[in-house]
Amino acid sequence: MYYCRGRLNVHKRDFLTLRDYTPEEIRLLIDDAILLKRLRQHGKTVLPYLTGLNIAMIFEKPSTRTRASFTVAIEELGAFPISYSAQELQLSRGEPVKDLGRVLSRYHHALAARVFRHSDLVELAKFSSVPVINLLSDQYHPLQALADYMTIMEKKGRIEGVKIAFVGDGRDNVFNSLAIAGVKLGAKVRVAAPRQYGPDPGVLGEEIYRRIEVYEDPFEAVRDVDVIYTDVFVSMGQEKEREERIKTFLPRYQVNAELLKRVGRDDYIVMHCLPAHRGEEITDDVIESPQSVVFDEAENRLHTSKAVLLYLLNPHWRQRI
Repeated sequence: MYYCRGRLNVHKRDFLTLRDYTPEEIRLLIDDAILLKRLRQHGKTVLPYLTGLNIAMIFEKPSTRTRASFTVAIEELGAFPISYSAQELQLSRGEPVKDLGRVLSRYHHALAARVFRHSDLVELAKFSSVPVINLLSDQYHPLQALADYMTIMEKKGRIEGVKIAFVGDGRDNVFNSLAIAGVKLGAKVRVAAPRQYGPDPGVLGEEIYRRIEVYEDPFEAVRDVDVIYTDVFVSMGQEKEREERIKTFLPRYQVNAELLKRVGRDDYIVMHCLPAHRGEEITDDVIESPQSVVFDEAENRLHTSKAVLLYLLNPHWRQRI
């Protein structure tokens, strides 16, 4: 292990956005997750590769899949998870993020945070002496993207050349990470979004932005694709915009049976990061259809969480299998 608790560590690696990771690293994380899933299916639930470590999780936002999967991942790797809500920390009383990073990194071997502002995550990582992991921010959701492409690999047998259409908010944190990872892995990424909700090149990076296909018409975007993906129209922190967003996105950008008729093939899959607002961005019949892989996708959050933890804290774990 190459972490160092309590003092500056020049070898520290964070997991804030997949913009910082090479295609080879992303493929390795997915391959590791697939292996870890296989080991668990064969009864190897506890893999003591992080025994003796403790990992902090900070939640400014509610969480189901992220909190559950990351907690189980930590425990099954032999480490101890400690969860904090923002209200339990002095952050709620104005303590600077940089102070929190310097203090918590003297107690814990890694910090994982689910935050409203990505800039706070960057600040936390800057002043933490241990790895910081993004459990979701307003700009990126890299753990979700890893689970997404792990699922695509399982269902399609490949990622390179797979055509993916994301329908909805083109500035969504899930889409941003989906696009970044997809372009790096050789997938063909499309997004169908209203013009005012189109992708942000500043968040994606100019190179990624140039390599995605942007549509306003969702019926055109889904034609002949392998994967249709959507997410909620109103994310956490956007509640004041709900009325405006719903009027903009519905009914045109809803993933429903009528939209799926335009795919023109039967072997597509439907994905959603969950939780879903059934009847808004996706209909109940679609999410319950044979083409839906949303619960396999959710399960894979466990295995990709393990892969990231091991990559950051014990990259040579495979030698002990």
